[in-house]
Amino acid sequence: MTNVVVIGSQWGDEGKGKIVDWLSERADIVVRFQGGHNAGHTLVIDGTSYKLSLLPSGVVRPGKMAVIGNGVVIDPHALCAEIDKLAGQGVTITPDNLRIADNATLILSLHRELDGIREDAAANTNGGVKIGTTRRGIGPAYEDKVGRRAIRVMDLADLETLSAKVERLLTHHNALRRGLGEQEISHDAIMQELTSVADRVLPFRDTVWLMLDKERRAGARILFEGAQGSLLDIDHGTYPFVTSSNTVAGQAAAGSGMGPGALGYILGITKAYTTRVGEGPFPTELTDEIGQFLGERGREFGTVTGRKRRCGWFDAALVRQSVATNGITGIALTKLDVLDGLDELKICVGYTLDGQEIDHLPASQGQQARVVPKYITLEGWKESTVGARKWADLPAQAIKYVRQVEELIGAPVALLSTSPERDDTILVTDPFED
Repeated sequence: MTNVVVIGSQWGDEGKGKIVDWLSERADIVVRFQGGHNAGHTLVIDGTSYKLSLLPSGVVRPGKMAVIGNGVVIDPHALCAEIDKLAGQGVTITPDNLRIADNATLILSLHRELDGIREDAAANTNGGVKIGTTRRGIGPAYEDKVGRRAIRVMDLADLETLSAKVERLLTHHNALRRGLGEQEISHDAIMQELTSVADRVLPFRDTVWLMLDKERRAGARILFEGAQGSLLDIDHGTYPFVTSSNTVAGQAAAGSGMGPGALGYILGITKAYTTRVGEGPFPTELTDEIGQFLGERGREFGTVTGRKRRCGWFDAALVRQSVATNGITGIALTKLDVLDGLDELKICVGYTLDGQEIDHLPASQGQQARVVPKYITLEGWKESTVGARKWADLPAQAIKYVRQVEELIGAPVALLSTSPERDDTILVTDPFED
């Protein structure tokens, strides 16, 4: 028995929600360890869809403990709104099934405003770099965390020290706002914003690292749930078109307070083709009718933002890179059924850069923009793979495609998903028992 870390191996939107939900039946605790409410998971359980953005996926399953770790940045008003929305769907959330790290950083309205101001300024500046942020304040909140001026969950319990911390925070932010030509923010406005939600948030706070350590020693199965994807990692992604946190598997330790020795199986959720939301390089992007086909068949719209996703062929070179940077043990291959009906399929196996062959995507923004993908072509299949639950249900060419993916990325397929329904999954290896 082992603990399992679930991460996205591409640019996010790989179908982590379904896989985490599928695995959560085998887990006792589900932990979010990075990101914020810019993430999006859609779970389909008994015909009911649950859209989550901040809460761990395990929160909708009875008898499971959901944990928001210290690596997450939390918008307290968004958290309360998500709890209320789930309550309307019959999901009761109390401290019995949700704990929040007392040292997690809070997102405030000033972070959201700054996010939008900067993005608009970049869009309107000649030569400016528009990142494609979700404008939810994630990046500015992480900046304050690193700058050691953040307001944290535990601060809500001590109004006397909170007031002084808000003053310090505003010294920085109001200087920024003056420079940007924006109106300054009053101390009282931020205090009101925080005190208005304190009573709702504080009951969930806990010393999460200590709680998780005790549970691990008692034999609990812990599932670590990542947000976004490895290619959006602040260090290892397509910088600067990335998110503001580390999304790779190693962050599961830092973002929860558990040592890396407690991490076990690393499961990389991997879409059978490639998608990306927002700006940034995308070597295998298809802007033709095949790209349109993939987007429509795969219903490629963001759970949180509703933004249309860019679509392209499977990029084995990028996933191979993620296998290395995450230490991926095995992958869960999702949305294979979206490829049904195509005459032929292409897989990117590497690139050429300025006439030279390379086997990985370089870190340089300029070089990323100049790479040209190298493809191999495979025969497609006409039969449907929707709902397949065993290998024998798959067309021979679909199996060949899966085996080719395994060989090219250097990692085996542990699970194969063939529809949004949680039971439409072929289990090759149970990560908890590996």
